[in-house]
Order: sequence, then C-alpha cells, then structure tokens
Amino acid sequence: MTLTRRSFIKTSTALAAGLAAPTYLKAGTLSASDRINVALIGCRSMGWGDLMNILSLGNVHCLALCDIDQSVLDSKAKELASRQETKFQLYSDYRRVLDQKDIDAVIIGTPDHWHCLQFVDACKAGKDVYVEKPIANSIAECDVMVEAANKYGSVVQVGQQQRSAMLWKELVDYLNTGALGEVSRIHVYCNFNYGAIKERVPDSEVPEGVDFDRWLGPAPSRSFNRQRFHGAWRMFWDYGGGLMTDWGVHLLDVALWVKQPANLPLTVQASGGNYLFPDGMHETFDTQSVLYRFDDYLLSWEHNAGIESGPYGKNYGLVFTGKNGTLVADRNDWQVYPEKEKVPAKIVKADHREAREHAANFLDCIKRRDRNTACTIEMGSLSAKYAHLGNIAARMDGASLHFDDERKTFNISEADRFIKPVYRAPWKFPEV
Repeated sequence: MTLTRRSFIKTSTALAAGLAAPTYLKAGTLSASDRINVALIGCRSMGWGDLMNILSLGNVHCLALCDIDQSVLDSKAKELASRQETKFQLYSDYRRVLDQKDIDAVIIGTPDHWHCLQFVDACKAGKDVYVEKPIANSIAECDVMVEAANKYGSVVQVGQQQRSAMLWKELVDYLNTGALGEVSRIHVYCNFNYGAIKERVPDSEVPEGVDFDRWLGPAPSRSFNRQRFHGAWRMFWDYGGGLMTDWGVHLLDVALWVKQPANLPLTVQASGGNYLFPDGMHETFDTQSVLYRFDDYLLSWEHNAGIESGPYGKNYGLVFTGKNGTLVADRNDWQVYPEKEKVPAKIVKADHREAREHAANFLDCIKRRDRNTACTIEMGSLSAKYAHLGNIAARMDGASLHFDDERKTFNISEADRFIKPVYRAPWKFPEV
C-alpha cells in the first residue's frame, strides 16, 4: 500500500496478514546527497518518538510503517502523511519491510520479546538498526544480536539516550578526575507508578484489527488481556522484565560507564516479590533489591513499583559514594554533597537535548559507516545483561549467582533455564 499525504484517507484499508517468507535483499546505497531512508517497526510510544526525532534532522525519509494493530497503523500513517510528501508503505509483517531494498535503516520499537528476531533479520538484510532498549528479553538474545551486528557490519544505535546527554558525560568526566575519591558503592534506585498493574481485569476477545498471534510471535500462546497488551506488556515475564529492564538498562548503564568493568560481576544476589500490591496483575516484582559484587566496590539496585517517591527528593537516580563526598544524579541534574568540606558542593543541570543528539549521532554514523555510535550494540548488551542478571537472581530467591559469560552457564544449574527462551513455532531462535 503506497500512501501520500493527499491519498491517505482514501487508501487506508485492512492489511493482509499471512504472506510468504521473504527473500532478503541488501539495502540501497546512499545517494550522493546522503539521503537516508528509514522504516519503523512497532509504531507506538518510543518507536514513534525515535522516528520523529530522526525525521526532524533533515534529508531523512520514512518509506514504511509496520504494526500489528490496524488502528495504530492508520493513526500513525495519517500523521506521517501530514509530515512528508514522500510515499511510504504500510505492513503488518516486519519481514516485508526488510524486503524493501530502498530502505537503509530500520527502527525497532516493538515489545522486548520481539527485538532479537527482528534485529538479527534486519542485519541479515543489510539494514542499519536503531533498536529500543533493553535490546532483548534474555541473555542469549543479547549475545546473538551482538554476533549478528558484527558479522553483517550493521551500524547500530541502542535507544539509551543518556549516552548522548551532556549531563551524564560531565558526570562521568567529574568522577574520572578522582575529586570524589575512590567510589566504593554505587546505588541505583527507581520508583515508578506504572510498574505495578493494580487492577485485575478478565481476558477478553482480541480487539478488531489486532493480529494478536503475530504480536505474541515467539512468546508462548496466551489469551488476550488488555492489561498484558499496549503499555503494560513489560510487566509480564514473557514480554519484558519490569522496571529492572525498563529503567535498569538506563541507570545501570551510567554506573557501568563510570566503572568500565572488564567482566560481569563476581556474584549477584537479589530478592523480590509483589509485596506492595500482592493482588495486582503484574508478574514482574513490584519490590526488588539486587546486589552486584566486584573486587573493590559494590553496585546495588532497588525499585518500588506503584509509588513515585524516593530519597534526595528524586523518585529515581544514582548515588555514588566516595571518600570525599556523595554524588546524586537523575536526568534533571547531578549534585555533589561534600564529606566535611573535602570537595566543593556542586550542581550541574541538564539541557535535555539527548534524544535529538542521539538520533543525529546515528544518522552521522550511517553516513560515515562508523559503527562506533554513541550507544553501540555491545554497550546495550552489557547493560541489558546486568538487568537480566538482577531479575534472574530475584527469581532464584536470594541465591548467590555467578554467570560464566564464556560458557554461558550459572554456578547453579536451575538458573540456566532463564538464559535462553524457547521460541514458539513456527518462529525459531535466530542463528547468525
């Protein structure tokens, strides 16, 4: 289906669902004018925001939108048609997007359980990829995505926009000066209301225009429930990892940026449960604490879902503790609280330009064929693994876990079942 701004209302119709398997084609070479053609897979929320940031930068055209919800697709197609004259296609099957050889890059904004398969297929198709965080819903998926990006030479930007924020860059630079002294503890916390689904509702019929079987994809078959669908799916293990993976990849990534650990932690211990809202519908934990142990410092995480209050007047943030003081940060600012005036008090405010800067960096790297983007697939993989380790440890109810990243196994075999998901037929775990 080809749309222009003038023809959208006339031509919007239901999309055919079952199409033959695609033959992958290499993406077209950029023209002399460096025009970049993009497509969006998963048109709600962050995916749409990413597309809007990219299109705002000029000489970028969206040639395709893909979504399993016809109402979402129609709405976003109408909006896109009002923003650009360039014709574009509508799809319900992401593989059709990858067949379109004039597309240079794809944005993956689907639920977490879909990221891996779509990402690997995109790399095989010769596309560059902007993939939302966390990059995947399991450790094994993270690994195969890194392998695919490197094998096929794809330029990848992970949607961890703090890597393009001046606020966080200045924080890292400040801590690297040693002014705070050796940092012995980094505490990360996150309290958000949306992380708990307080209301239980019964299963219902699939809404008209929704291809729910395709939405489930490689996840286990399950009846439809609106509380497990748009906006709330990440609170169920088959599709996401709750606040631990949603915010954890952002905030833990800052801690990893500062410390630059060579390996995964020595041990991970965690506990979690649905203690705040025991009658809630969410599967992921509304109350969780995680401890990552290293040779010379500790990294900890805690979250409370369903509330939005916290220490230092912030409902989320990082606390760096050193001999000379404490540094507290969120996306609005970071502040230094001196230890007995050993360092000057300090406050640095954010400029909130990171989303646009992150998109610009991705486009610039595509043009230069530079795979060292602001947030590479390796960076996204590492922070996602830390978040998954925290969830796995919590699901193991306090056991001290060590993950051997070479052998891909835990010291406790029972935890190994969480490393790699079993894909529902006919979908298959991707091979590179």
